[in-house]
Amino acid sequence: MFPVTVHMRQILRTVVHFLVCILTRLEVQGIGNVPSNGGAIICGNHLGILDAPLGFALIPRQDATALAAKKHQRNPILRWFINTAGGIWLNQEEADTQAIRAACDHLERGGVLGIAPEGTRSPTGAMIEAKTGVAYLADKAGVPIIPYAVTGTENAVAQWKHLRRPHITVKFGSAFRLPPVKRATREADLRRNTDEIMCRIAAMLPSKYWGIYADHPRLKELQATTR
Repeated sequence: MFPVTVHMRQILRTVVHFLVCILTRLEVQGIGNVPSNGGAIICGNHLGILDAPLGFALIPRQDATALAAKKHQRNPILRWFINTAGGIWLNQEEADTQAIRAACDHLERGGVLGIAPEGTRSPTGAMIEAKTGVAYLADKAGVPIIPYAVTGTENAVAQWKHLRRPHITVKFGSAFRLPPVKRATREADLRRNTDEIMCRIAAMLPSKYWGIYADHPRLKELQATTR
């Protein structure tokens, strides 16, 4: 993780929060589900470029950071933003053990880590299959998961071009823990836990965003319990 002063980070967070409030019609639910201390992973769907700044502005903790794809280093604005926010750069083209170690260390020190399990923005807005790295991190660090569901960021830029304020909703779900990953069934357990995370996110979203998880039996179970 890049070194960054708390003062600069707080200034950036304040500015981003101000801009989000004046440039969008923002609706936030469940922010109280984010614990005031202790390690946790916040996992969300990924629709647009605003998703990460939204999380950064809304999560009320100084020790919150996130994994960011190294490809964004080519964009000087994004590179500056992520560095100032204290993000952890991740090379998605290989097993980036340095980034994973930094993320685990941050969680084990009691910090909050934001992750988009899909690894990239959905081209359609509907959820795509998530990678199992987040389940691995949660198991290794022994921390709870907080599902984070966002809508409206997928067309925010288009709305601004028409001088409209996009309606964006953000929902933080209740924290939950995943069952342990066993060595003998590692791959199956990681996939099971990843699907659990994604179905919990999907359960907070309108059905048009469910994508690959629309017919998942676990999502149907979660939907049944909220009726």
